[in-house]
Amino acid sequence: MQVSVASSPALPTSPARRLRPEALGYKGVVAASLIIGAWASLLVFLLVFYRPDWQTPWPYLLVLAQTHLYTGLFITAHDAMHGVVSPHRRLNDALGLLTAGLFAFNWFPRMLPKHHAHHRHVATPDDPDYHDARHPGFVPWFIRFAWNYVTVWQVLLMAATYNVLKLFFPAEQVIAFWMIPAVLATLQLFYFGTYLPHRGEHAPDNPHKSRSQLRQHVWAFVSCYFFGYHYEHHDQPFLPWWRLWQAKR
Repeated sequence: MQVSVASSPALPTSPARRLRPEALGYKGVVAASLIIGAWASLLVFLLVFYRPDWQTPWPYLLVLAQTHLYTGLFITAHDAMHGVVSPHRRLNDALGLLTAGLFAFNWFPRMLPKHHAHHRHVATPDDPDYHDARHPGFVPWFIRFAWNYVTVWQVLLMAATYNVLKLFFPAEQVIAFWMIPAVLATLQLFYFGTYLPHRGEHAPDNPHKSRSQLRQHVWAFVSCYFFGYHYEHHDQPFLPWWRLWQAKR
């Protein structure tokens, strides 16, 4: 059952530009390595060397930068679910396992079948990412989404890791630069990758029950690594995140 947003007209979605699958080579591995390296390097800097002055805008901007890199971790794990990080299955899945784990201890093998169920049953009761048809608002939908994915083990591991990290680093910096960016990135991914694309603002004959952001590549990258080009992703899930912009008309 699909619920439309009554106050918003159905938005036409231009057909995606069809692209041919390309040999991945090591492009996906390089992209994943850059994201992992940037995330880890910035986190080490923020916890070990940086002394934030909370009266200036810089620590808040650094929180946003780390949030963006957290989002990149998840986007890499998502690409691994579609086998487009590496053509070598073991390496692809290992990078998916690593990036999912670095993002708040998500468990890649548990996420994988749920994500493919989302693609097979998008915006239906069998879609694990969809709302319950009675509460399509952002907050109740997000709560249901989080309930489907967050586990007790994740919460326990986050709590244990926090208590270990604060033995070595200032607690406020662990919260500001390790915990808060993970929460913000989760909200960012849900908003741009689930709520906006699938809340019903698309034509009834839309084959993927998805809408897309307007064609603005800089904003599409900054907001969610082109994940807002969501119709294009559902239309051609073999495209890694760094090729999605090419499919946008």
